[in-house]
Amino acid sequence: MDFDSELKRRGFLKNVAVATAASSLPGTLAAGQDSNVTTSATTEQSKIGVSISINAQPRQLEIDPRTTLLDLLRENEGLTGTKKGCDHGACGACTVHIDGKRVLSCLTLAATLDGKSVTTIEGVSSGETLHPMQEAFLRCDAYQCGYCTPGQIMSAIACIDEGHTNGDVEEAREWMSGNLCRCSAYPNILAAVRQVAGETPPADPAELATVISLRETLS
Repeated sequence: MDFDSELKRRGFLKNVAVATAASSLPGTLAAGQDSNVTTSATTEQSKIGVSISINAQPRQLEIDPRTTLLDLLRENEGLTGTKKGCDHGACGACTVHIDGKRVLSCLTLAATLDGKSVTTIEGVSSGETLHPMQEAFLRCDAYQCGYCTPGQIMSAIACIDEGHTNGDVEEAREWMSGNLCRCSAYPNILAAVRQVAGETPPADPAELATVISLRETLS
């Protein structure tokens, strides 16, 4: 095959490919549009009605059955105090109460909570009056970056209500171990829990620290 024939052959194949693609384009677009319409309609039809009380406020909601309680609170209700940490139930940052019991909201489907009462960190105080646990966290400096603090407080309140702070500091430590603090404020968190439980008097844990200067150490 000579050079001119090869060029003509390549040009012919190129034109065929372009014509084929152009002829199929409108159908493809139409199919894509139909798919989007179908998906949207299916999503609307699959929504379910749920009646939930959130921080003592009754809510009638239409939600996708796949929605987690965490996403419902943050994205639908604007209650961003509940934090999205690991999204796998491993860090405790998303802890809330359902009917008074602590749960991990990232692992809880909102669709299963019809008729339930949900309490978040926004609902534990009374107006400008803080919950005793919130006051204890402030007094004990039981936070640093603050990201895990809402979940820590919700777990701490439940820990006392569940009776895991009655005299045994190790039991309290164990039942708070599901809430991770990447700043490692654990001693102060535990101090706040035990103070609210009445196991120790209200005080700043730092008052018990002994300050030793370098001069005294070397002398």
